[in-house]
Amino acid sequence: MKRRTDSRYAMAGLVAATLLGAPAAAAEEGKVSVQWLGHAAFRITSATGKTILIDPYLTQNPRTPEKYKDPDALGRIDLILVTHAHGDHVGDGPALAKRHDVPLYGPAGLNDTLVALGILPEKLSPRFNKGGTITPLGQDIRITMTRAEHSSEFRWKNPETGRTEIHVGGEPAGFVIELENGFRIYHMGDTGLFADLRFIGEYYRPDLVLVPIGGHFVLSPQDAAYAVNRHLRPRAVIPMHYGTHPKLKGTPEEFVRALGRTATRVHALAPGESVSFGAAGRSR
Repeated sequence: MKRRTDSRYAMAGLVAATLLGAPAAAAEEGKVSVQWLGHAAFRITSATGKTILIDPYLTQNPRTPEKYKDPDALGRIDLILVTHAHGDHVGDGPALAKRHDVPLYGPAGLNDTLVALGILPEKLSPRFNKGGTITPLGQDIRITMTRAEHSSEFRWKNPETGRTEIHVGGEPAGFVIELENGFRIYHMGDTGLFADLRFIGEYYRPDLVLVPIGGHFVLSPQDAAYAVNRHLRPRAVIPMHYGTHPKLKGTPEEFVRALGRTATRVHALAPGESVSFGAAGRSR
C-alpha cells in the first residue's frame, strides 16, 4: 500500500497520509487505522479488527463523502461513542446502534434522554461518566471519559406535536481510547481551552490527538496549537471540526503555522482518508 502526500499541505509542513483500504489492512498487519469521515466523525479500527465509530454525524454532514452516507459502506461496527448531545455529534448514532445491535456510549444524561424519549432501548444506551473507564470490547481496549469545555443540549422534534424540544444532554466530554497494542487516542470532542488539558496530557499521555480547530464553537487553530504544544504533546494529531459550515473558519494551514517547530506530526486528512499507526505512535 502506498501513502499519498497531498502537496497542498506538504508545503505547509502537514502530512496527509492516505491508506486506501486502511481499516482492514491495518488490522491484518497489527496496526491501528484512523479514518476521518468529516467534522468530528471518525472510524477507528483496532489492531485486532475491532471497529469504534465516534460522533457519527454522516448522512446530514456536508463534508462526509457520499459513499459513507450509505450505512452499508461503514462495514461492521462494534461500538459507538458520542461526545455530547448536539445533533452534529449524535448524528446517525442511534440509527446505527439499532442497525448493528451495538451499544452507544455517551454522557450519562444523554443516554438517559435517549431511553426516556424512546430513541434507543436501555440495552443499547448504557451509562457512564467522566473519570469512568469501560471495556465493552474486552479488557484489552479501555475507554475513559474526560472533561470537555462546551455545552450539550439535546434538540428533539416531538413527532406528536411537531415542536422542537430541548432535553438534558449530560455534560460534554472527550474520550481517551487505549487499544490492544497500547496505542492511545484522545478524541477531544467539542472543546475550548481549559487548564485540565495539561493533566490529560500528563496522565493519559495520548499518542494521537483528534483536535478541533474550526473556532467559534470550538478551539481556534491558535488555541488548538497552544493545547497541543503546551499541554498534550502527542506524537501525532489529526485536525477536525473545521470547514463544515462558514462559522468554522479555522484551517489546517493556520494550525500548522501556530504550532511552529514541534515534534508532533500533523496528519491533515481529507474526509474519507485514513492513516495507520503502530504500537508506539509510529505512523506508516
